[in-house]
Amino acid sequence: MSLRGGDPAEIGGYPLEARLGSGGMGTVFLARTSSGRPVAIKLIHQQFAGDDEFRIRFRQEVAAARRVSGAFTAAVVDAAPEAEQPWMATTYIEGHTLAQHIAAEGPLNGAELRRLAIGLAEALRDIHRAGVVHRDLKPSNVVLSPEGPRVIDFGISRAVDQQTLTMTGRVIGTPPFMSPEQLQAPRGVGPRSDVFSLGTLLVYAATGHGPFDADSPYMTAYQVVHEEPSLGAVPVALRAVVESCLDKEPEGRPSADELLVLLRDLPADLGGTDANGVVAGRTRDMITQHDFAARATPAPTAPTAAPAGPGTGSTGAPIGRRLRSRWRPVLAAAVAVAAIGGGAAALEAGVFGGNNGGDKGNNAAVPGVALPDGFEPWRKTVQGGREDIPDELRCVARGDALFCGGGGVVATRIRAQDGSRVWTAKSPGVPVQGMHLVGATDDTVLGYRFADQDAPQGPPSEVVAIDADNGRELWSVPSGAQSQAVTGRTQDAVVTGSAVVTVDASNSRFEARDAHSGEVAWTTSFPTGTQCAPVPVGHQLFAMCATDAEVDGLEVRHPTLHALDRASGKLGRPIAVNGPAVPMGVADGRLVLLQVHMEGTALAGYDGVARVDPASRKVTYSRLAETYVGTPGMADGTVYVSGQTGLVTALDPATGRKKWSRQTGVEGASGPAAGADALYFSSATGRVVALSPHDGKPLWTTDPQVDGLTGEQGASPRVTVAGRAVIVAAAKNTLFAFDTQKPPKAG
Repeated sequence: MSLRGGDPAEIGGYPLEARLGSGGMGTVFLARTSSGRPVAIKLIHQQFAGDDEFRIRFRQEVAAARRVSGAFTAAVVDAAPEAEQPWMATTYIEGHTLAQHIAAEGPLNGAELRRLAIGLAEALRDIHRAGVVHRDLKPSNVVLSPEGPRVIDFGISRAVDQQTLTMTGRVIGTPPFMSPEQLQAPRGVGPRSDVFSLGTLLVYAATGHGPFDADSPYMTAYQVVHEEPSLGAVPVALRAVVESCLDKEPEGRPSADELLVLLRDLPADLGGTDANGVVAGRTRDMITQHDFAARATPAPTAPTAAPAGPGTGSTGAPIGRRLRSRWRPVLAAAVAVAAIGGGAAALEAGVFGGNNGGDKGNNAAVPGVALPDGFEPWRKTVQGGREDIPDELRCVARGDALFCGGGGVVATRIRAQDGSRVWTAKSPGVPVQGMHLVGATDDTVLGYRFADQDAPQGPPSEVVAIDADNGRELWSVPSGAQSQAVTGRTQDAVVTGSAVVTVDASNSRFEARDAHSGEVAWTTSFPTGTQCAPVPVGHQLFAMCATDAEVDGLEVRHPTLHALDRASGKLGRPIAVNGPAVPMGVADGRLVLLQVHMEGTALAGYDGVARVDPASRKVTYSRLAETYVGTPGMADGTVYVSGQTGLVTALDPATGRKKWSRQTGVEGASGPAAGADALYFSSATGRVVALSPHDGKPLWTTDPQVDGLTGEQGASPRVTVAGRAVIVAAAKNTLFAFDTQKPPKAG
């Protein structure tokens, strides 16, 4: 659709090419970045610019969209919510909406319908892991891109306890796809409201109409709240799952994680719509079998279920309610996009992590500042098990070897001097953004493997140990995934010395193993009623824990820290921390945490520093002069926040005072990685800037190396330092390396 008279020629410096559409709140335009990448810019109608209530809502939309930018959503590239006429730019996703597709070609069926269901459940999982409730999941907000379904438009989203903006008496949403609680008590809407909406959307995709359609919005709303859904035309196998999503009570519905398990268990073609109950019975029997297995099998080896409590046998309760009462989410509350990423990070350099084995950081330069023997600049792409979903890698250096992992790559060994690959172990499943390499010891590499959606019998995620020399798999163990909800970091396993500490599949205990042999050294149950994640603190190890209620509600405001004895696994007494707070690293022997500033429960930046003394168990707090928005990191005892527009700010963790601030021009950078008297920050495009740690003075900057997104916040450092060489990870599984004394010339 071409531009119209009166349309602006550019917005925020982005030249406009076409009008994509217009709605009640704004107009969406197609534009280009300076590198030529297409973006969609949502420009709010002028009449809303002076509406304070609307501006608050738009700020929340921007914050939510930034937080969930990832594989299943449209990443935020830029935004100006405070502009005279507010706007937001996101990645342009090519494809028709589900509504357009159904109108033009009719309902989906078979494998196509199953892929849509799984893709949307994965999207919902990542949205909820980021602490966001979408609240407007409907066919026009689902784009069928060549890479799979994408969820767009977070215009009325919010986090779990955020106050809804209904002061003017408006009920916001789309009635045919709203949940009963959204229509009745919108202030109480939580993640399972989105599950209800997903159930209605799947019925629409399968039949061309919703399960509660009526002649008027008022009758539709009444039927959503009071009547049973119309599911006669839905394939029987899918119907059994959809029924659980459409339970009138939120607690009767599965979580997005539980829903994903159910959908992956469905037959590839979904079967027919005969109401003979055979296929539906298979699904229900499968759930019951999980229940029996949970009670009969010890929890440490159960990949998909936790031990069932009393009274949770096969009853007449709805599927969703039975799921809720006896399943612990297997992959609950991990990445997302725009949440604070984890992955392999440097500990010696002060960054939260310790994923590398021993206590050496992957971003700390090896002794001396020489180049690896025979080094020449190089660039390589490492293909993973899912080439349709390219991701980013993270690397650690061990002598002349690089060990990298992430996305569809469990781990790969690469020669630092020329980028040639020695071996690669691939992951067949859909990667979780932000979960990269676990780490490496002298003889073992550890990474994450995600199950293929067509192989539901396997654990959804595993920690895998690989022989560093030959790439042979040594052992694997199902992995829990609660770290993002507890710590704000997607780090569910850590390497410490020659051991690896993981969270078991039921998210109920820590397990320590010899990294090479896999022999269990100890296991330690979480404190009653809590879920925990490992936090390295220098040469020590801590457990950061939160109550089940706070984790389930995606609202961890009262975390506790426990010393975790590396030899025995014994937990120390709890240390209470004012949350939400994100572990950053170590300074002067103290664990440093950034305190999160929330809008509702949406992350809106960082406004304080907490320091925990492991010896005295004392916690001290400092307020920051302002709220800093962007990607945090830590190196050499200093905290850094990299803003989306390239502004890097250095903060003293002892006082909270700003040391310096520098505009770099590297948008969406992650970092820092510490080298010889330099700090390196880089974006997903592969653009790198080197700054002086003393005053932030730019030493050099490179040009982008690959077409990547810069909308992700919270990414872990992308640069690995090996003496005088830096190895940079960028989008599309790209790695490149160069001499820091001879960086690629910019311009």
